[in-house]
Formats: sequence, C-alpha cells, structure tokens
Amino acid sequence: MKETIKIIVTGGTFDKQYNELNGSLHFTKTHIYEMLQLGRSRLALDVKELMLLDSLQMTKEHREEIALHCNNTDANKIVITHGTDTMAETAVFLADLKIEKTIILTGAMVPYQFGSSDGLFNLGSSLAFSQVLPFGVYISMNGKYFDAYNVRKNKEIGEFEVLQ
Repeated sequence: MKETIKIIVTGGTFDKQYNELNGSLHFTKTHIYEMLQLGRSRLALDVKELMLLDSLQMTKEHREEIALHCNNTDANKIVITHGTDTMAETAVFLADLKIEKTIILTGAMVPYQFGSSDGLFNLGSSLAFSQVLPFGVYISMNGKYFDAYNVRKNKEIGEFEVLQ
C-alpha cells in the first residue's frame, strides 16, 4: 500500500487568477487538481484546501491553523502550497514546533493560470522531495530544496537561496 502524501493548499501565487478587466490578481479556486492531472501524478494524495490567501496577509493565526492540520493528519509526508513572500517565515514557524514529519513548502513566482508558471515543476519536485527527505521542514523551489532555518527569498533575482 502506498503511503499517502497530504497536500495542504494555502493559496499564494500558485492559485491566483488574473482579472482581464482591471488587471488585478485574485483567488476563486485552487488549481492543484488540474496541476496533478496535467502532471499525471500517480501518488496516493489527500488534498486539503485550507485557505486561499496571499502570503503577505498571513498571520500567526493562519500559521497556527496550518500547524494544526500538519499535526492532525495521519500522513507523515506533507506538501504545503504557499505564497513565496512569507514562505520562509512559515517554514521557520513550523520547524520550531518540531513536528515529526517531512513538511515541504512550495509555491510559484508566476501564477499557474499564466501558462508559463514554475508552479507545476515546483509541485512535482516537492512531491518527490517529500518521499525522500527525512523528517523536518523544507522549502522546495526551482528543483532545489532548502532547510527551513537556512533559506531566504532573494527578491532581486526572484529565487530562493541559502542564507550567507
């Protein structure tokens, strides 16, 4: 029997939609199911749509809600979709809780709906990393993974990197 990987959806650029009338980005639904189908995933997955939120709006209470779901799931492997602006902050928050599971946070720099998004690749990489990394909290972006305590988003180049 395959071990189930829990996917917790929290929003971020991953799930933003473009409003053609006014040029704004907003949320209506998650794209995770379409992405999994397009990527031909054959993993045992349990998806929880927790929230659709821009990570700049994420509060301690939102992070506590994410942690509660990480603690309460039977799955030992968890992938969390998250906005990139505060992803490192959430990763540290979860790492400080010492949850005995493999938790991977991932997101996208470009909305999935745009077609040229990095989201599909990041999701696939994160699902793979969740199966092979030991218990701990990680960020997975652009085919790389980073320890929660040793990563930052470099806003000048639009990539995550190891702290110097």
